[in-house]
Amino acid sequence: MSITNSSITPLSCADLTQTLFQDGPDGAYVHGHWRKVVAAELFRYRPSESVEERWQHAYDRLRAVNEQLPVSPEWFVADPRGLAALHEWTSVVDGATATVAGIHFNLFLGSVLDDEVSPARELDEFRSMARVGTFLCTERAHGNDAAALETVARYDRECDEFVLHSPNDGAQKYMPNTSPSGGPKAAVVAARLLVDDVDEGVFLFLTPLSDHHGTLPGVTVRLLPERIGSPVDHCVTSFNQVRLPRTALLQGPHGRLGTDGVFSSVVGSPRKRFLHAIRRVTVGKLCMSASTLGGCRSALATAVRYAHVRHISGPVAGQRVPLAAHRSHHARLLGCVATAYAMTFLHRAVTDRWITHHSGERAEVERLVAVTKGWITWKARHITTESRERCGAQGLFPVNGLAEYSANADGAITAEGDNLAIWCKAGAEMIFGHELAPQPPVATGLESLTDLGFLRGTVAATERHWHLTARHDLRDGRIGRTDDGLARWNNASDAALALVEAFTVGQAADAFIATCARVTDPSSRTALKSLCALFLLGEVDAHCGPLLAVGALTTTQVSALPQARRELIAGLAPHLAALTDAFDVPEEHLSSLPMLTAPGAPAARYASR
Repeated sequence: MSITNSSITPLSCADLTQTLFQDGPDGAYVHGHWRKVVAAELFRYRPSESVEERWQHAYDRLRAVNEQLPVSPEWFVADPRGLAALHEWTSVVDGATATVAGIHFNLFLGSVLDDEVSPARELDEFRSMARVGTFLCTERAHGNDAAALETVARYDRECDEFVLHSPNDGAQKYMPNTSPSGGPKAAVVAARLLVDDVDEGVFLFLTPLSDHHGTLPGVTVRLLPERIGSPVDHCVTSFNQVRLPRTALLQGPHGRLGTDGVFSSVVGSPRKRFLHAIRRVTVGKLCMSASTLGGCRSALATAVRYAHVRHISGPVAGQRVPLAAHRSHHARLLGCVATAYAMTFLHRAVTDRWITHHSGERAEVERLVAVTKGWITWKARHITTESRERCGAQGLFPVNGLAEYSANADGAITAEGDNLAIWCKAGAEMIFGHELAPQPPVATGLESLTDLGFLRGTVAATERHWHLTARHDLRDGRIGRTDDGLARWNNASDAALALVEAFTVGQAADAFIATCARVTDPSSRTALKSLCALFLLGEVDAHCGPLLAVGALTTTQVSALPQARRELIAGLAPHLAALTDAFDVPEEHLSSLPMLTAPGAPAARYASR
């Protein structure tokens, strides 16, 4: 698939928007619904609010979201696409709302409703939001190694109850949203189930935390200091001999407690029981990816509009030109736009793969979701930082809608599994558990640097190079003892992480190319192919050394990369605004940003509004 003409006729934003939000059979409706919800006045930024008021405002928005669910809560929490779409749009206007929504709907309510073994529970107070749900898993001493958490739930056989307890400071739950903000709360709490002093593994327990009078007996909540990004009421939470009814245990194939008090499970490994108990975290990874997608597209839409309304001195005395006229400005934004399109199409493809996979593929698809989350959230942080920088000092003011996106991406990088940790896990699995990419043909130098098939082949070559390197490094006899697993991993980890990155970029390229092939409008298809080529040229440029070494590129092609990039940018530059208008960020949001409505005016003068 080559780009034969760098000149693109006027683009149809509607066609591009339809392509971007082609997300399952009801994508246009679902995304349109949440776009309309966040366009309401309740979702506008309020610069005069204190941190505590912003906490409460996030819960007010959560209740507004709950009132406008397009389906019943039971159906909604069972729909990964719907959950991800909610995150994609709420993150445009407030990262905190996306956070508490994901916790309540996916991690809390989803976990409770996934229990099809226990008798039906009364959940009306959660459906109505009379009580907000939260999720308590990680602890002060156990983050990425949450399987080793120390909170215990001891089964009291005599009373037929559980006793929930935090045995030490390291077992304090860190950092759930358990403050009084938002009203009464309950949680699903991850704790070690002890039956007759036998540790059966980590399970979830439905636990009331507070009512209108405050925290309940035995529950201690301490606010954490304010963190970066959109503020959430993060706390440290602990339990002192809190008694729970037997119905508190969330059961399933991974474990159940019979009426006779006998524990049974079809899952033999305690670690696998834990992973089954917190299986909602995989959908949470899709939601975290979606939240940064929405944020980075909004950041780009804001920065591009600013680039057209902000004028600076031109080369001729008295002349004023828009920032967008400078290649040094629009080229950076176009590179980010190309990546944002790739991220969007990858997310659509991976979400579909998650929904349609069969049981035998689960481990592979869970890994795909995890590495996608890492790649998208890292890219989102880069894009939001670049977008903020392109708006200069104006972008530093939260009132102008950009300052919190990058910090929100930082939060997503850490949430639902720290990116580096989940990439290390994936890399270790892939060294011998993933098929080698095919041997690439030797480049002749005649291949076009905008041929998408050729560029995809270079990504495959990069993946193969790092895969073989990781296998070699893991077996390298120079590292000493072969039974020293940590030393062997340390020697192979750099290549393994590069393998994960190249694999994920390849998945993004496949999703992008497949989307190009489906588009029927000629102008849209040409623009998308140019964006895809621009995205892939950046990846090729970053790996020229290995590609030259394996013969996937010639030296002449490497020398021609800058010119190929310049030509793509020249063809796309007139359409920069159209490409980001297609993100369909609500005008109600963009028009509320002072730097877009009063270009050149200090943002601070609007801070009292």
